Amino acid sequence: MARDSLFLLADIRIEQGLDAHRVRVRNLSDGGMMAEGSLKVQRGNRVDIELRNIGIVPGSVAWVQDNRIGIAFDEEIDSQLARRPLQSDNLPAASLVKPSWAHRAPPPPEPGKLRKI
Repeated sequence: MARDSLFLLADIRIEQGLDAHRVRVRNLSDGGMMAEGSLKVQRGNRVDIELRNIGIVPGSVAWVQDNRIGIAFDEEIDSQLARRPLQSDNLPAASLVKPSWAHRAPPPPEPGKLRKI
């Protein structure tokens, strides 16, 4: 199965645990993924993964090596959706809040208020 190498963040919940653990997704396919993080799991643990633009995906831990884990999804997903920009179905594009780093240049000065140096 083809895998896409990428870098995105996801949240994983282990079995009936309430805490979400943030992990880095290193590669993703329709049938599974490899994640990296300080998560303590064992092979066979049931997990729920929250992926951007996809939602919560149930699966199980297929392998563990150091701080990396392989997860097999219960059902195939469309892994290309996770590569797309974050979807906002509830808000029209014009009403989206600009990021904090976005700003506008100040208006040009009035010609009458300029002086030569």
